[in-house]
Amino acid sequence: MQAITSSRMAAIDANCEYLGIKRLQLMENAGAAVARAVKQRISSGKVVIVAGRGNNGGDAFVAARHLGGYDVTVILIGKKEELKTQEAAHNWNALEKTSIPLIEVTDSAAFDRALIKHADVIIDGIFGTGIKGKIHEPESTAIDLINESGAFVISVDVPSGFDPDGGEFEKSVHAGLTLAFHKLKEGMLPKDAREYTGEVHVIDIGIPMEAEFFVGPGDIKPFLKRPAISHKGEAGRVLVIGGGAYSGAPALAALGALRGGADIATVAAPRSVSDIIASFSPNLIVRALSGDRLVEDDIPVISELIGKHEVVVMGMGLGTADETLAAVKKIVPLCRKAVIDADALSPQLLPFLNKNIIITPHAGEMKRLSGADVPNLMNPSKKDRYNWVHQKKEKEKSEFIRDFAKKNKVTVLLKGAIDIISNGIEVRANRTGNAGMTVGGTGDVLAGLTGALFAKHDAFPAACAAAFINGAAGDMAFAEFGYGLLATDVIDYIPKVMKE
Repeated sequence: MQAITSSRMAAIDANCEYLGIKRLQLMENAGAAVARAVKQRISSGKVVIVAGRGNNGGDAFVAARHLGGYDVTVILIGKKEELKTQEAAHNWNALEKTSIPLIEVTDSAAFDRALIKHADVIIDGIFGTGIKGKIHEPESTAIDLINESGAFVISVDVPSGFDPDGGEFEKSVHAGLTLAFHKLKEGMLPKDAREYTGEVHVIDIGIPMEAEFFVGPGDIKPFLKRPAISHKGEAGRVLVIGGGAYSGAPALAALGALRGGADIATVAAPRSVSDIIASFSPNLIVRALSGDRLVEDDIPVISELIGKHEVVVMGMGLGTADETLAAVKKIVPLCRKAVIDADALSPQLLPFLNKNIIITPHAGEMKRLSGADVPNLMNPSKKDRYNWVHQKKEKEKSEFIRDFAKKNKVTVLLKGAIDIISNGIEVRANRTGNAGMTVGGTGDVLAGLTGALFAKHDAFPAACAAAFINGAAGDMAFAEFGYGLLATDVIDYIPKVMKE
């Protein structure tokens, strides 16, 4: 069965909001499904709902409304003023306008133990998928009382206390039935999980496949967190290797990395262009190499620099001279992590690709690497962009990129009107961005941004988030400058996307 992590589920929830599907709407669907499960279990009787202060509790509040004709009591662990989300508060307020008894419990001794003990069905809505670590009071006592009751227990999404990702946990509700929303959670896959989950039903609550397939704001949230106490360099050091044939491209990549959150961006460039690159911004550290082009004689210096940076971003403005490509081939195996773009994307690189490399080709570069034309929907209209998953050519493109990524054990971010990202296992698509971003340099910005995100995260989620952020920054730039936007405008809007 398909399963999902708690963090991925949180991202999909946020992506639903981005698509215009309100959390309140999903909560209504979830709560109604819980109520249906109760009705399938008993035709009448006493139902006790034990709810927490988050959205899991909100789902349970909705279920209470849908159980007209049953003897329902709702126990909120905590005070109504402590409800954590607008959606949960909305549904609690709705319950206050009904005749359903509502009890707020702030102390373990305040539980009506007889009420819980004599319930026919208990709906467990204390914790959702976000719970980690030690369980405090009065939630800990609530779990004990549920487990000691003789009632049939229905858990909302996951049994409260249970680790949805399969990690260790202190204690958990022992459910007779767990209603897993959208997909099974990974921690439910082992057979011994049934001790806690009981029977598991996967419930469709109205999340469209687009919220999972297309990259959205939920996918960038893990990249926005940073410890309050941090030191220089701890958020990532990016080494850009580029320039020679051109000077602007590596500068744009390095500035994209800095705007993407990297603490340090160093550019290693041929001496002929190093001063020009340094003049772009005082924020860049520039290390001059020898001559007019990257050559194998530069490798000792570059090797030393690689050791001081988490990730290498390479290819922008290098040119395709034979001696340069020969140097690239020897540099790639030295990198712990690398983002490879533009001129560095040559077929002779294929034997050196691995899971710690992201490549960011456009269709022409992908053809050069693979030796085959990339299936494509030519000049997609706005409607085509939204119906993308239904286009035969675009499905073929997804399969093409997935197969290449799998064969070469690499993560591919294929740039286009709709970006395709795959690590050979998963395939995602990104539809932020606009036709104004055909201006030179936006791909260099993307490479640097990808490097910044990759410095502290895994390849596939970093590539997905970078595609979305770069395109969204381009959309903001387009709103201001139209087709006159510049790559530097995209750079300037990256922090706004990551802040919002």
